[in-house]
Amino acid sequence: MKRFLTLLFCLQGLTHAFAQLTLEQCRQDAQANYPLVRQYRLIEMSEEYSLSNAAKGNLPQISLGGKATYQSDATTLPFEVPDIDFHGVSKDQYQVTVEISQNIWDGGEIKNRKKQTEAATDEALKQTDVSMYALNERVNQVFFGILLIDEQLKQNRLLSDDLERNLRNVTAYRDNGIANDADIDAVKVEILQTDQQRIKLNNSRKAYLQMLAMLTGKELGNDTQLAVPETPEPNAGELINRPELALYAAQGHTIDVERQRLRTGFMPKFSLFAQGGYGNPGLNMLEDKFSPYYIVGARMNWNFGSLYTLKDDKRKLETRRKQIANDRELFLFNTRLKLTEEKGNIATLQRQMESDEEIVKLRTNIRKASEAKVANGTMSVTDMLRELTRESLAKQDLAVRKIELLKAQYELKHLTN
Repeated sequence: MKRFLTLLFCLQGLTHAFAQLTLEQCRQDAQANYPLVRQYRLIEMSEEYSLSNAAKGNLPQISLGGKATYQSDATTLPFEVPDIDFHGVSKDQYQVTVEISQNIWDGGEIKNRKKQTEAATDEALKQTDVSMYALNERVNQVFFGILLIDEQLKQNRLLSDDLERNLRNVTAYRDNGIANDADIDAVKVEILQTDQQRIKLNNSRKAYLQMLAMLTGKELGNDTQLAVPETPEPNAGELINRPELALYAAQGHTIDVERQRLRTGFMPKFSLFAQGGYGNPGLNMLEDKFSPYYIVGARMNWNFGSLYTLKDDKRKLETRRKQIANDRELFLFNTRLKLTEEKGNIATLQRQMESDEEIVKLRTNIRKASEAKVANGTMSVTDMLRELTRESLAKQDLAVRKIELLKAQYELKHLTN
């Protein structure tokens, strides 16, 4: 049993060691790690509080008031009434009141306030979606940057192997009198330069991995391997479905809600109220003493002040609507322009790759012929090394072009979502 568990752990370790990091996984990790992701929960919490506050507008409202005044004159009787000792209302008066009011109909103000909160929340979420979507492009840039360096390192290793093989051959040629020490030194120089290039590429890859680690929030060692993604499926009809379009729609809905709010501004409002008080005088103005009292009833409030600015308010909303429509048109225009540019770039890369493949075949034939000529003593080692370098550059161009084509295809997909 112990041996089985040990074997199982070893297999798991090997699986982990050879596991490759995918582009989709990097995107998901970056979305989860990005500080802006916490904005979603904060927006939702703000909406909950705002809706709760709006709903409380239908609860009974309690107010407490009080006043103490002194006035220059007060009510008196211009005649005397028999058996009634009334000297007039006191010039100093005191009053404490408590009022409870219950909304019956507020012209739709509370309902509209809830709609405004929901519309503002939806717009804020859509704006966050736009920012989070832009993060994918940053991940793409870093991910494909590492893949490009990996291809260059692969070609560097192949060139290094060819140079080591030729060093052994040239050494043998020297022993046979076909080559000399200068030829060997020339091969060693090429090997050293190849090593320098590999060091530079490894340092660049390390820097890119650090950027990817910061984006994803994961620890990525220098031995981390990235999986080359599959060619994305073409977007039929190139339908644009970017989060920016959802944001423009949310902004338009916000304007619709604000337009409805204009109507509630000049609607009448009805409520019930009950007021209790204690003061001097009370409701009986003829009694100069403190006494309690109460009043119950219904109240209507109809404010027509908003009608003065109604026309201008509507015009302002329509202006904003036109601005949003113009922003949407501009966004679609620029996106389609980028799509056309990216498609042209992809077509160019595809044509170049066809030429690259043919060039690699020809360069390989030339290099083999050069090695054979060196072996026969009809070509110098320096000329052969030149052909070997040209073949390596041709292979590198083809390998890099493949990654650039894949990167361009994903950029095209990113433009349309």
